[in-house]
Amino acid sequence: MPLYEHVFIARQDLSNAQAEGLVEHFSTVLSDNGGKVVESEYWGVKTMAYKINKNRKGHYALLKSDAPAAAVQEMERLMRLHDDVMRVLTIKVEKHAEGPSIQMQKRDEREGRGDREDRGDRGDRGGFDRRERR
Repeated sequence: MPLYEHVFIARQDLSNAQAEGLVEHFSTVLSDNGGKVVESEYWGVKTMAYKINKNRKGHYALLKSDAPAAAVQEMERLMRLHDDVMRVLTIKVEKHAEGPSIQMQKRDEREGRGDREDRGDRGDRGGFDRRERR
């Protein structure tokens, strides 16, 4: 079966228990339709880049699933009909990443983040100068 990752944002006025209940509810929808949830993560309340339905914050959650396309479509349909879910994103992946997602890792644990010295000289624009453009 194909592998998927689903991220959804729930309304900010829900309690943490209600938001985690949504994760459980949609996990059972997947399992009832022949799929299984490999891993689920509740990321907590985060500030969004822009308002959605007059909300500045939302409860974020991630589901990693191994499910047929029909089960994913049914879960997405129910998410879009649910009043508490504001946004849904589903991505088909080749394989699930091991360990916790980047949102659950602390800043100092993340790989690939170099110190500022490793970034080189950003002041050099490759010889481009405004006076040369005229």
